[in-house]
Amino acid sequence: MPVVDDWVEDTRTSYDTVAVGYAEYVRASLAKQPYLRSALALFADLVREAGGGPVADVGCGPGEVAAHLRGLGVDVFGVDLSPGMVDLARRSHPDLRFEVGSMTELDLPDGSLGGLLAWWSVIHVPDEEVPTVFAHFHRVLRPGTPVQIGFHVGDVSRLKTEGYGGHPMRVHVHRRRPERVAGWLRDAGFEVEAHLVVDPDKEVPGAVLCARRPA
Repeated sequence: MPVVDDWVEDTRTSYDTVAVGYAEYVRASLAKQPYLRSALALFADLVREAGGGPVADVGCGPGEVAAHLRGLGVDVFGVDLSPGMVDLARRSHPDLRFEVGSMTELDLPDGSLGGLLAWWSVIHVPDEEVPTVFAHFHRVLRPGTPVQIGFHVGDVSRLKTEGYGGHPMRVHVHRRRPERVAGWLRDAGFEVEAHLVVDPDKEVPGAVLCARRPA
């Protein structure tokens, strides 16, 4: 059995610990984010234009984004490192499929997906592991299909030790520039098509990158 890196175990344990508080925190957040809802609508359109098929929400948390995509007509399922998050997602959205899994060892067949979404989940992956993650994303996507990555914008990493109800956590949160994430995507074989920066005047803006595995 492979040795699990400390950061993976720390992330899993942290989100198991804060699962209930985190679910409360994000439950209504998408309703207040029109630009992010537009990004999801665009993603749904790109999936349909590429021929449809199953879509993975990798790092799905309690399943709110996956449920929104289902409402847009996407055949979506969720994957998350935290069993606690997956349990919450299954209870909150019993009509959707959720699985425990790691994006560093993505257990999906080659070319099996019609799209892949990773919103604010790669933020915990160390720089040296991002190429491995993006290589998995490329492998599991069918040629011509889209990937959408959401993340915090910046140049620093910090250790988060508490969150979502005051519960203890131990996760590194990495803020990255869109051009850096785009470079990793290109190195993995993707064509980068667009990016959106959200709340650029705030202390920590967000970004959404849209790319595609070439046909």
